[in-house]
Amino acid sequence: MNTSELNSFIVILIYGSLVLLSLLKLANPLKVNRKANLWFGIFLFLWSTFWLDEILFLVTGGKVEFQSLFLVRFIQFFTPVFFYFSVLLYTNPSFKFTITDLKFLLFPIAFLICLVGISLGYSSPFEYLNIMLILAQALLYTGVSYITIRQHQRKIQQFSSNTEEIDLNWLEYIIVVLFIVNIIYIIYNLFYDPKSLNFFINSVFLLVIYWVAYYSLKQKEIYPIEEKQRQELISIDEEVHEEKIKRKLISDEELLKIKMELEEIMNSQQPYLDSELNLIKMAEILSVSTHHLSYVINTGFEKNFFQYVNEYRIEYAKILLKDPESKFSILGIAYESGFNSKTSFNTTFKKMTGQTPSEYRKISPDL
Repeated sequence: MNTSELNSFIVILIYGSLVLLSLLKLANPLKVNRKANLWFGIFLFLWSTFWLDEILFLVTGGKVEFQSLFLVRFIQFFTPVFFYFSVLLYTNPSFKFTITDLKFLLFPIAFLICLVGISLGYSSPFEYLNIMLILAQALLYTGVSYITIRQHQRKIQQFSSNTEEIDLNWLEYIIVVLFIVNIIYIIYNLFYDPKSLNFFINSVFLLVIYWVAYYSLKQKEIYPIEEKQRQELISIDEEVHEEKIKRKLISDEELLKIKMELEEIMNSQQPYLDSELNLIKMAEILSVSTHHLSYVINTGFEKNFFQYVNEYRIEYAKILLKDPESKFSILGIAYESGFNSKTSFNTTFKKMTGQTPSEYRKISPDL
């Protein structure tokens, strides 16, 4: 099998995988992140159409100018927009479109004008503007998507003690990889023959698609399904920013009281050993509102919920690591301490102590 035939095979895998994955996301058999998966499924389907002209060529044996179709090119232009919408809804499932969101139509309207101009024979100015609009929109929405995900990763630390399965890292990595690949492709278009890069580009895209399939299908519900709890956590996210202007939710006396009760419960009941511990559960144990508890942790301890809980977990893990009679492996200690994976345990331990758990165990004076 030569390079051309291998590339054709990869194109078939890319198109088939994207169509299948888009159908799975639209069907959403696990019924999680419903709105986000709907938009993400549409994004995947639109993404697949960029290889449809090659698929039609393989089927018919002749060149099909699929990309030249007016309607298809216009619909494809929405691909990065739909990706951004899915990111918005993964990070905030209560997001609703308003009249101000008509701004998302500015680029498509300009692109439509370019397509009309090209169809009327004014190819010279409009083709150039057409390419610039495609690049500008792609860079804009991948950029704001990346920023949105990074903000989300900070937000979830306000209410979750284990963020590994809800931090959307897989989307962040996809954005970075696609950005790098597109830069390489643009450079080749300017200075070299872009066709010589087809095999490499398609191979990378195939790997990215399988990465997307694996992580998107195992993505858990990020926020609680129950609407009231979900709204509580989202509103807490908003109050984190308001805290910068030192808005008091409770009096200093009440803050001190809750702070002392929280420390007492953490030391006596050890709720941090529950890997599913979140702000809602902790607020129920203390019989206070999630808003007040978040305020106490942020203001009274100058930490977010994730940092506060995991400091207790690390201290507990240190005891197990120093225990000469402990029969737990590093993974066993991670689970015993309230972490839900060895990776998150190692990362958090290293960040808080400057050592890995294995290094800490080796140099412990008690061993």
